[in-house]
Amino acid sequence: MSRLRTLALLCLIPVLASAVSAQEHFPGDRAYEYARQFVAIGPRWCLSPGHAKAEAFLRAQFRHDDLQEDAFTANTVIGPVPMRNFIVRFPGRKNGIIVLATHYETNYPLRNIPFVGANDGGSTTGLLIEMANELRARMTGGKLDGYSVWLVFLDGEEAFQSWQGDDHTYGSRHLAAKWAQDGTLPRIKAFLLTDMLGDKDLDVMQDTSSTQWLSALVGQAARITGYARYFYKTQGTEGDDHDPFLERGVPAVDIIDSDYGPHTMSTPDGWHHTAQDTMDKISARSLTITGDVLQESIHLINQR
Repeated sequence: MSRLRTLALLCLIPVLASAVSAQEHFPGDRAYEYARQFVAIGPRWCLSPGHAKAEAFLRAQFRHDDLQEDAFTANTVIGPVPMRNFIVRFPGRKNGIIVLATHYETNYPLRNIPFVGANDGGSTTGLLIEMANELRARMTGGKLDGYSVWLVFLDGEEAFQSWQGDDHTYGSRHLAAKWAQDGTLPRIKAFLLTDMLGDKDLDVMQDTSSTQWLSALVGQAARITGYARYFYKTQGTEGDDHDPFLERGVPAVDIIDSDYGPHTMSTPDGWHHTAQDTMDKISARSLTITGDVLQESIHLINQR
């Protein structure tokens, strides 16, 4: 081989490596498209026609998978409300389970405005639907190399009147209790809750209520994937769907960007729980970042 040709091939190596690396990134564009289709259903608060459509949408995505539907009636402050959690199970060769979770419904008190929850529920629903595609592609002989991964779409996270007391996290509290009774909880190695991760201005808060080692592991995954600047600049605590699992001794982390949009007189909490929480406020890039970090987190948990 001539020296010039050798040099030419050597020059191509970084380009080829870059191309391979780019192909290995989580496809946030596809996650965004799933979120767009899901959000197009419109408001999906419990008891609404949109909620039934949201259930049908999830059912259609996983019709060829090991899908479990956890239907129950929650005793809420407005009376009995039928709810439904969805659990999609991808078996692994190691004895244990990694749970990736999100909620999928919208806020009941905002039912009289066009609140579609593009970021708040929609973005992470799209994220986990695409994660299912990634998991299917990695299975060999019908199993993952590592722990089983369960994708959980929780209902009833939003409060019906107030976040005071127990008027929220209905689906996660029901599922944690159910899994405590049937022996599932001790098998869970890590519970990773995803929430509001489509924000174009991504800034994932370090939730101080989360299990310390698991929170640190997610931070390590962010550094490994080159996304440390998007994680843990701020700290705080959010009451969220990870709490019922923490209370029962399950290692759990809330991966959440709660700082969403400008804080003004008219929107003191930014775009959170406003009609401005629409698809133009979220990005495929943010879903690529969080998808990459989730995949690396799974890898690190499997190595423990």
